[in-house]
This record gives sequence, structure tokens and C-alpha cells, in this order.
Amino acid sequence: MTDSTSSTSGTRMGIGTGTGRALAAGKLMVGWVALLWVLEAVDTASGHALDRFGIQPRDPAELVDVVPASFIHFGFDHVAANSIPLLVLGFVAALSGLRRFLLACALIIVADGLGVWLVAPAHSNTAGASGLIFGLFGFVVLSGFVERRPLGIVVGLLIAAYWGTTILAGLSPTNQGVSWQGHLIGLVAGVAAAFAVRRPPRLPKGS
Repeated sequence: MTDSTSSTSGTRMGIGTGTGRALAAGKLMVGWVALLWVLEAVDTASGHALDRFGIQPRDPAELVDVVPASFIHFGFDHVAANSIPLLVLGFVAALSGLRRFLLACALIIVADGLGVWLVAPAHSNTAGASGLIFGLFGFVVLSGFVERRPLGIVVGLLIAAYWGTTILAGLSPTNQGVSWQGHLIGLVAGVAAAFAVRRPPRLPKGS
């Protein structure tokens, strides 16, 4: 009787923990995307005053914009195009733990911003969440393999199957008005983040 009660309690606790983690991840990403829309509304209302927080390459004064640039967009069409991928990929990535997710995002944003600052074409101004999106794609696709977690591998393969073609298209240098450099650097940073903040693989029961 004691063993049965303990097992039921453990199952309920697991469900509750999973639900709580999903709610926390959902709230974080809805708030994140909402912030992007609020910032774009402020940008539009101010005559695009926030566009100056984009990254203009190889100017030392622009290094302070490496992080803010990921939250600024050039118009509502721009932020709309990034909203769904960021919401979905961010939610999936955050399910593995908010602290781990935020560390991965910080790594991707900083690495992508510095990379854009170094290699973007002269006289360009780069901003938007797409570098983070490409990074989260790489992070989600690789994490399951890096951590040897079957569910993570399945999720990564599904994400790759659904968004893989779009990601590859976003890496093409022929795209006009798109920072393919930022996309590529973000993707590489996401792959690096999957290794940098990986959780130890689960040991078999009884080990």
C-alpha cells in the first residue's frame, strides 16, 4: 500500500512539474515577443528613433548595441516575420529549464552581435531577432544529440524537418536586405550553446 501511494504521488509530482515548466516557458516567450512589438510601436511613434540601436559594423561606439540590436526591428512586417519562429523555438528550448535557456540566449545574442559587428558590410545597419532565431534552431536541433536524450533527438528532428528549408534559404548570400551573415553566425552560436550549456546524459536506472 505504501509503495502504491508513493508511486502515484511521484507521477502526479512529475506531471505538475512538467506543466509548471511549460507554463513558465510559455509566459516567458509570450512576454518576450510582446516586448518586441511594444518596442516597434515605440520606434514607429518616435519616427524610428530606436533604429540607431542596430549594429553598424567596425565602429567601436557600436559595440554597446550588440545586445539591444536583437530586440529592435525595422517595421511591423519585420517583427511579425520573427514572432512565430521566436515564440515556438524559444518555448521548445525553454522547456529544458529557464536558466539554461537564458544562458543559451545570452551566448547566442552576444556572439551573433559581435560577429555582425565584425563581418557585416560597410555602412549597413543590422537589427532584429533573426540571429537569435537561427541560434535557437541550432540549439534545439543539436541539444538532444549532444545530451543523448531520445525525446530531445525526436524534437530536434521534427524542428529540422519543419524549418530546415527556411533556415537554409536564410543563409543564402543572394537574399537582398537580409543579414545572411547574422543568420549564419547565430546558427553557429546556437550549435556552440548546445555544447556549452548541455545537461549531463541520463544514466540508466540502477547505475
